[in-house]
Amino acid sequence: MYVQPYLFFSGRCEEALGYYEKHLGAKVNAKMRYKEAPPSDGPGSDANGEHIMYSNFTLGDTVLMASDDCVNTNTKFQGFSLSLTVKTKDEADRAFNALADGGNVHAPLGQTFFSPYFGMVVDRFGISWMVIIPSEQ
Repeated sequence: MYVQPYLFFSGRCEEALGYYEKHLGAKVNAKMRYKEAPPSDGPGSDANGEHIMYSNFTLGDTVLMASDDCVNTNTKFQGFSLSLTVKTKDEADRAFNALADGGNVHAPLGQTFFSPYFGMVVDRFGISWMVIIPSEQ
């Protein structure tokens, strides 16, 4: 079994993919716009043709999927966080600062009882992230 995150954006998927590419080193593997899909009268038939119907991107060792939600246009990311595990404080600072740009810091990076460096932030797209250097075990 494999659990894979699928993120739905309300018309900002293209922007999010570009941001994650530029600032987190993500690699977009696939991207399909609604206008590229076969004609249909199902979900997405009235979607903006330029919006992203499907994409997947690699961030580190993880493949995530994302699209512009054509059904629920008021997407809210609540009740979960993506945890970004890094090896160094420089990596953590770089990723955290990029995610915090235009977002909201919930816990600044710092030492905790469970990690030498950990912080929580909600990025400009509403995605909650935890940036962590794992403690040595």
